[in-house]
Amino acid sequence: VQLQRLGGAVQVGGFLRLSCAASGSISEIKLMAWYRQLPLKQRELVAGIRNSSEARYADAVKGRFTATRDNSGNMLYLQMDSLKPEDTGVYYCNAHIRPVGAHLWENHWGQGTLVTVSS
Repeated sequence: VQLQRLGGAVQVGGFLRLSCAASGSISEIKLMAWYRQLPLKQRELVAGIRNSSEARYADAVKGRFTATRDNSGNMLYLQMDSLKPEDTGVYYCNAHIRPVGAHLWENHWGQGTLVTVSS
């Protein structure tokens, strides 16, 4: 199972859209989420979506970020608006996946993508 993403750089007040695709022999995906690691800080949850549920957000991004999944459930997006310098960090895609033929759930991480917000 692979998680892929696209990131980038943007100016303060700008917007950026991250994408994450879960690919491979996947039977079911229970949860997909975005985490981030800001400079000198621990990794933190940004937004998460369980199947058929609304997204939940960290207080720091409420009203500015929107997480969505496509109908297949294998794609996760993060629309980031009104970006601030303090949003600069590495963003990770996370998914709880049950591979085809497996009984147990697995926790998968993307490699991370750097988001830079400059003034």
